[in-house]
Amino acid sequence: MAEPVTEVFWDASTAEPVLPEAQQAWLAAQASGWGDPGQLHRPGRLAAQALDAARQTVADALGARPDEVVFPASGVHAAHAAVAGLARGRRRVGEVVVTSTIDHSSVLSAADAAGRRVGVPVDRYGHLDLERWRAAVAAPGVALACLAVANHEVGTRQPVDAAAEACAAAGVPLVLDVSTALGRLDLRHLPAGTVLTAGAQAFGGPPSVGVLVLRKGARWRAPYLTDDHQAGRWPGPPDVPAIHAAAAALEVWLRSGRAVGDRQRGLVDRLRAGVLAGVPDVEVAGDPVDRVPHLLTFSALYVDGETLTLELDRAGFAVTSGSACSANSEHPSHVLAAMGLLTHGNVRIGLTRRSTAGQVEAFLAVLPDVVARIRATLGAPGSPR
Repeated sequence: MAEPVTEVFWDASTAEPVLPEAQQAWLAAQASGWGDPGQLHRPGRLAAQALDAARQTVADALGARPDEVVFPASGVHAAHAAVAGLARGRRRVGEVVVTSTIDHSSVLSAADAAGRRVGVPVDRYGHLDLERWRAAVAAPGVALACLAVANHEVGTRQPVDAAAEACAAAGVPLVLDVSTALGRLDLRHLPAGTVLTAGAQAFGGPPSVGVLVLRKGARWRAPYLTDDHQAGRWPGPPDVPAIHAAAAALEVWLRSGRAVGDRQRGLVDRLRAGVLAGVPDVEVAGDPVDRVPHLLTFSALYVDGETLTLELDRAGFAVTSGSACSANSEHPSHVLAAMGLLTHGNVRIGLTRRSTAGQVEAFLAVLPDVVARIRATLGAPGSPR
């Protein structure tokens, strides 16, 4: 039986709600009176120990070394720093930055600013065209390449190992965006030499914490003024309480992410089947199998996405529409456009750790009527009069 609906938050594609463990860790850190981690007094040493522990947690999750881990001010800052820093370090090689056409807008904008971006297309499920990727990274003048481990809107996983092999053969460094996958997939065996980026908000940490893993030997040069903090790789004193909270959130996922993912995968499978069965003229995006467990995007023909999300919000479901990279819900999704799918009338669902089967059934019960009412208002073909 469907449970009563009050307010169901299904926007974990943007950010997982801050976990209670992260909140508690932040409050404990603030109460501890930690000081500058660069100082030798006791408050400074305690802060340095907390920072080292956070680096160790991230390093263990990503198969990296603790001294390779940097904490920028957000996931977007991490992406910009990775792209701009490698472009600067390899300026003599060339100015071409290879991406997929469905990377996060922070990566695409950084690539555009760093040089000349070459976007490699994807198929209708969001899979990278490997042959065109190999040709693109092997071309002259390529400074670096960028790829997301899994897409942030439709959840499709990318052929990371094959893409990294092509980059290695061409001598091109690869930046991997792991935000959507960190804590949800086992990332301890990512290809060697890759530069990694993420944002803590994706796994229930503070949005003011980013993750940047700069492997030893990476020809990365800081694209901004730096100081002595974080070995000259990110300026200003680190926000240790927020970083401590982010590490606490990640630890929760590392302990329980597989079990949560198995449950979420079943819920998304039910949503996918229920949406297709209950709503005519609807298109579900992304690979149904090879994906992260918590994301689902679908588009309904003859429906405006903003209207649909507002009506679903009134029914108690906080979902999103448009591009996941934009604060403006009316901004069309460049991901869906690149996949050749409907860009309007789309709904993006990101299940949280707390999402339940009852919520899914309640959503599937109200969705057909909501879509039908909107279509009737717009006079869509086949809608009830």
